[in-house]
Amino acid sequence: MSEIPAEAAGKADDVRRALALLNAAGARIGNSLDLDTTARELLDVAVPQFCDLASVDLFQDVLAGDEPPGPSEGTGALRRVAFASAVSEALLSMSLRSGEGATGPRHSPISVGSTHCYAAHAPHAEALRTARVQQLHAGEVEEFPEYGSLIQSTLAVPMVARDRVLGLAQFSRAKGSQPFGERDAALAAELAARAAVCLDNARLYRREHERALILQRSLLPPNDPDAVGLDIACRYLPGNPAAEVGGDWFDVIELPGHRTAVVVGDVMGRGLRAAVAMGELRTAVRTLALLDLEPAEVLTQLDEIARGLGDTRRSARQGGDLSEVYLATCVYAVYDPVTRRCALANAGHMPPVLVERGEPARLMEVPKGVPLGVGGEPFEEIEFELPDEALLALYTDGLVESRDHSIDEGLEAFRRAIVNVHRPLEEVADQVLTTLDVHHGEDDVALLVARVHGMPKESVGDWTLPAEPRSVARARELACQQLALWHVDELADTTELLVSELVTNALRHGEGSIRLRLLLDRSLVCEVWDAGLVQPRRRRARDTDEGGRGLQLVQMLSVGWGSRRTPYGKTVWFELPLPDGQSKPQDPTGALLDLF
Repeated sequence: MSEIPAEAAGKADDVRRALALLNAAGARIGNSLDLDTTARELLDVAVPQFCDLASVDLFQDVLAGDEPPGPSEGTGALRRVAFASAVSEALLSMSLRSGEGATGPRHSPISVGSTHCYAAHAPHAEALRTARVQQLHAGEVEEFPEYGSLIQSTLAVPMVARDRVLGLAQFSRAKGSQPFGERDAALAAELAARAAVCLDNARLYRREHERALILQRSLLPPNDPDAVGLDIACRYLPGNPAAEVGGDWFDVIELPGHRTAVVVGDVMGRGLRAAVAMGELRTAVRTLALLDLEPAEVLTQLDEIARGLGDTRRSARQGGDLSEVYLATCVYAVYDPVTRRCALANAGHMPPVLVERGEPARLMEVPKGVPLGVGGEPFEEIEFELPDEALLALYTDGLVESRDHSIDEGLEAFRRAIVNVHRPLEEVADQVLTTLDVHHGEDDVALLVARVHGMPKESVGDWTLPAEPRSVARARELACQQLALWHVDELADTTELLVSELVTNALRHGEGSIRLRLLLDRSLVCEVWDAGLVQPRRRRARDTDEGGRGLQLVQMLSVGWGSRRTPYGKTVWFELPLPDGQSKPQDPTGALLDLF
């Protein structure tokens, strides 16, 4: 049998090496949806099997997750995201020094992370502009931006995906190596094309991830929510750290009368779909809370909304899709810092943990309830007192559930983890997460920890007045006296006028005795209580009407007003900002004149 010619054998070896390289590229490039990691994976395949030095530059828009720039002169801003070398550091340093002149280095190396542009006449810009591979040889040293004295041959390869140039890959061989040929240029183009598709996928993932993250963060309250009578610390950890989105949520909602609603919920599922469902339910919770409904009523209405959302989603798909069933657990509580009492309702959620001063943490016995979206069962409500310095913890099941132990063991571990509760709440929350080692990524985690300190008695003025006309004057007198004790006399004129309006309305349209309450904290809140069930409604009085302008006046002079149901009737309230020493309160005389 005749021997294979040496030239043919060499070509066969080249083909085998090329196939091996492409096989390695298919196996090693694209295992991550991170742009930098994908670029490094390309260089790990290319160096030293294909070249001695290599780098990847990507357009800034691509790194931001945006579409790459359109056709241009190839001079757009690029950032170097990866560099690899099989050449020793000593040789690299020598090549840099050999290019130095009297004024210093002629070409400085482009470091990873730095931004640069190629000159319009450079082959690199030509490659970006035409989307074609450009080959440079040793005789074209002036065209090399770095390591010119070391390089034998370079390929400037555009990274093209979906007909858009994402950036540039450079493959260089040092002197002493065989220069690149046509087959090498084709192989480099294939390597860059495979990597470009993976980079574009990573770019699209980064864009969608950023959008989802913006959505998630916009739906969660600030890290340090403010509430009267409560110190609050919150934590949220996604089940998938790469996605950072999920269906767990918490919220802190200010209610009239310096009360605060706190809510923690958990939507079934993960990812963007669960985050969208969470956003819809969270918005619904806030809307219902601001209607000042009782906790059990809030969950009842929320259950109807969850079922309606699930029906809407399923009707949009032929044959229905059980994945669109909206199921969520939720615990909703309202704390009143004046009475130090908390009303709570639960929809299939984990029981709160309560820590009182000098006592170990304990799981509260609360009605379990059914998850939102199930329907058919009423929600129960409990009310209990929270002493000063008590600590209440609400959380989702991701904090206590794990494949490694039962839910009961997780609850017990959580209970034991809440220690040293006299420390700042931020430290308490961090200690819980550290002790329970929640970074396993099995489920989302939401934690809300609140420390109670009710309003001091001296910040509350509370009186009961008989249902008779002279109570109007008495209410004005009591209000002015209380404001003088609080040293906020600047609010006396406005408060006196608005108290008079609300007490008069209670006499005319309400029932039973009248209760007047003033609360001083971050603002001044005035409440007038009566046994009537008819809620006040603001209307526009005609020019010839002698009355009907009271609530218009309340709205004009206050920063907020409203009414809410109580177990024994209703409460009408208004809120005034405290004097800041710089601006004067609004003159009620001007507001009165504006009504006519």
